[in-house]
Amino acid sequence: MVTKPAKPTEASIAIARIETLLAERDCVFVAIDGPCTSGKTTFAATVNKRFGGNVLHMDDFFLRPEQRTPERFAEPGGNVDRERFETEVLAPLAAGQAAQYRPWDCHTGDFAVAYAVEPAQLTIVEGSYSMHPALRGYYDCMICLAVDPAEQLRRLERRNPRMLQRFVDEWIPLENRYFEATNIQAVADLLVDTALPDGGSVVEPANT
Repeated sequence: MVTKPAKPTEASIAIARIETLLAERDCVFVAIDGPCTSGKTTFAATVNKRFGGNVLHMDDFFLRPEQRTPERFAEPGGNVDRERFETEVLAPLAAGQAAQYRPWDCHTGDFAVAYAVEPAQLTIVEGSYSMHPALRGYYDCMICLAVDPAEQLRRLERRNPRMLQRFVDEWIPLENRYFEATNIQAVADLLVDTALPDGGSVVEPANT
């Protein structure tokens, strides 16, 4: 089976796709996945500013110390507590119910204060691992961001030079294994390359 090259489109098609879904449906869930520094949080904020609703961050569901076992890290996409995210947040909201959760704070090594989230017409889930196969059934639109590896390193060095080596040695390999094993670019509804000069041209995955 040969995959045809993706067809480039204008960057605004991502916003237009969400706008169309909101016109058609009472409740819309959008996932924004992709490598670190690809612009997921920024893109989610842009969409939220335009349409309102909820923005949920997968970074709030990092593994607690007792969950960080070799077996868990060997699992593609295992570097996040997607089970707690689904049970406490995604499933209740999809059922039209309010959700409450406590983000895991990696800096303090403890749970932060609880957040209450009400159902909204639009809920965005942003962050690496948001398009894990176990969660895909909740989404009406899945957007995968991409960034050139060299540009990714430049952004990491600007953002957090002290942690750059840990990203290179640990977190980026975990993300890449997840991307390859779960084939997120192939299943995404839209691909966005944020390293391009226009700040994010969008491509639609071609039919195979």
